[in-house]
Amino acid sequence: MTEMTRYCPDCGRSTTFEQPHAGAARCPDSPDGQCPEWCCTACGAAVLTGFVPAAPDPAAGRWRRVA
Repeated sequence: MTEMTRYCPDCGRSTTFEQPHAGAARCPDSPDGQCPEWCCTACGAAVLTGFVPAAPDPAAGRWRRVA
């Protein structure tokens, strides 16, 4: 498994994180196999890395009447 050290927001300190999948490029949730999910080895908190989330659409929560 791949490991890295990062700040864990749940533990409040730097800890070791590892990917939950058995090998590199084996993520079933990602089209290219590169998993963005890392899990804290101390508490199990999950952190997503390597992408920028899209800004929320303010109109998405509104219902519109059609016809």
